[in-house]
Amino acid sequence: MALGVERATASGIRMNRVLTLLFAVAGGAAVGNLYYAQPLLRDIADALHVSEGFTGLLVTAIQVGYAVGIVLLVPLGDRRDRRRLVPLLMVLCSVALALCAVAPGVPLLAAGFVAVGLTTVSGQVLVAFAGDLATDADRGRVVGVVVSGLVTGILVARIVSGVIAAAAGWRAVYVFAACLMAVLAAVLYRMTPSLPVKTTMPYGRLLRSTASLLKEEPVLRVAVAFGSIGFATFTMFWTALTFLLSGPPYHYSTAGIGLLGAVGLVGSLAAQGSGRLHDRGWSVPVTGWSWVLASVAWLCGTFGTHGLAWLIVSILTLDVATQSRNILNQARILALSPDARSRVNTAYVCGNFCGGALGSTAAGVLWSVGGWNAVCWTGVVLSVLGLLVWVPTRALMTEKTA
Repeated sequence: MALGVERATASGIRMNRVLTLLFAVAGGAAVGNLYYAQPLLRDIADALHVSEGFTGLLVTAIQVGYAVGIVLLVPLGDRRDRRRLVPLLMVLCSVALALCAVAPGVPLLAAGFVAVGLTTVSGQVLVAFAGDLATDADRGRVVGVVVSGLVTGILVARIVSGVIAAAAGWRAVYVFAACLMAVLAAVLYRMTPSLPVKTTMPYGRLLRSTASLLKEEPVLRVAVAFGSIGFATFTMFWTALTFLLSGPPYHYSTAGIGLLGAVGLVGSLAAQGSGRLHDRGWSVPVTGWSWVLASVAWLCGTFGTHGLAWLIVSILTLDVATQSRNILNQARILALSPDARSRVNTAYVCGNFCGGALGSTAAGVLWSVGGWNAVCWTGVVLSVLGLLVWVPTRALMTEKTA
């Protein structure tokens, strides 16, 4: 079945600039749905009469839903026509976002958040789709642009969320997101090509084969470890940053917190070129330096209560490190098994967002125990741990990607 994909690509159905940009925008919009809530935690807590710590658990719920969606739905990208699968997931996500917009209380809002997490996995289906449509020579560049779009979507979501909420309230954010998903579903259905499916194996066996790939591919296991640690620190930082900026000494408004995400957007765009570094054979050493940069980012963050400049440096460097590492990880793993790219990506992203869910939870716990400093020093420890994992595995990754 993999040969069918190669013939389709060779005959002209491949990743051009328009499709690359569309995949990046659509994937970013999809993944951004997971992060609209972060600048809104205080507003949601006040409106529903719950604590900020409890709203932090709502963020965890959406991340857990996303991880479940990755496990159960993304592998279908190897078994179904993605031209139909992606728009369907986006329409379902639009319905879930609408539920969040009208939820009168915590139970329905929590259900809506879980449903958003389950259905917003279309962005990750698009990453594997892009890997199939790209050639071996430019896969790093294409994946770099698309994955960069996903992480950029996370940061833009925070900005948009803060601005819309300041003007029209937090529920308006989810009305906007629901409409955006519906529009993108229509555009993708019209513009994306159909490719032959990779496999016809039964659904249960398809899911089990994802675990088998994780067992058989050591490079995939290393990438999952990197992704889990990296996204735990990433979500821990941004969740705790909301608490820091909304209280003393900053007392920022929701809009102000959201706009600070523009700094992270600069870092995300700066990291986009890491896909080209993969194509040039520099993937492994740059991954190691990304852990060093993340450690520096967290050390700068420890001074964040003393001045905004320290926070800006911390945001910029952490986003460059996280984005670069994520692009390089996905470019490496998508080259491992051309006939199972959706399942390989499933294993990787599931690890990422399990780590992300733990990071969101840890942010609330650490904040209640030791405030911002407790969060930052935990980030330093986790980043050093990532570097310690990289040291003994770099030879293996170099051999597999040579």
